[in-house]
Amino acid sequence: MGTDIIRTTVDERGIAEVVVDCPPVNALPVAGWFRLAETVERLGRDPDVRVVLLRAEGRGFNAGVDIKELQADTGHTAIIGVNRGCFAAFAAVYDCAVPVVTAVQGFCVGGGIGLVGNSDVIVAAEDAYFGLPEVDRGALGAATHLSRLVPQHKARAMMYTCATASAAELHAFGSVLDVVPGDRLRERALEVAAQIAGKNPVVIRAAKEAFNGIDLWDVKRSYRYEQGFTFEVNLSGVAAEVRDAFGRATDAKG
Repeated sequence: MGTDIIRTTVDERGIAEVVVDCPPVNALPVAGWFRLAETVERLGRDPDVRVVLLRAEGRGFNAGVDIKELQADTGHTAIIGVNRGCFAAFAAVYDCAVPVVTAVQGFCVGGGIGLVGNSDVIVAAEDAYFGLPEVDRGALGAATHLSRLVPQHKARAMMYTCATASAAELHAFGSVLDVVPGDRLRERALEVAAQIAGKNPVVIRAAKEAFNGIDLWDVKRSYRYEQGFTFEVNLSGVAAEVRDAFGRATDAKG
């Protein structure tokens, strides 16, 4: 994993920009999820940071976990690691002491849903789409976060069928703030971040804590409950069979 898989800058306005760049599809390995968690946590503790902008380079925001890393592991080390890494990264976004704005282009699937669903504000490019193809990957999880983006029955249909939803659909649901052309994504996300950064930082941090305190459910506990079923399908051996079939299909297309 390259040292620049996650880059961070903080400007004079207090906007911390976190950029994920893990070619070819921003599918993060175990260490990448933990690094992202540590980065967001650190920025939230920085008194000079007023807002975090999380975005990615490449044709898509995030393709979830590194399936090849799971396939290469003959035991359970990788699945335990990726579950803990994803839990840490999703929790870091949710618990970040300042608001987190996510800028989404192209695909946002699997673990990407966990990051975006736990963020505070979402700006999306016109080509962005969102989904949980976990059933086709021998995994479960992030229904918690998908349910924060789309209505309950839509979320269930997406999980069971692996169908995706467009940025325009999420904008209609009210979960995506704005949909813009791809070449304006970063600019628009920075505009939103700058609006937040321009407010009193003490009040904004209090507002973030207050919103988390009145949430309808505990996103960390519910996601951890989901992960139990991921472990179950892995221990049964079914998950490996599904991942292998997915890998063969992907290789055949390539």
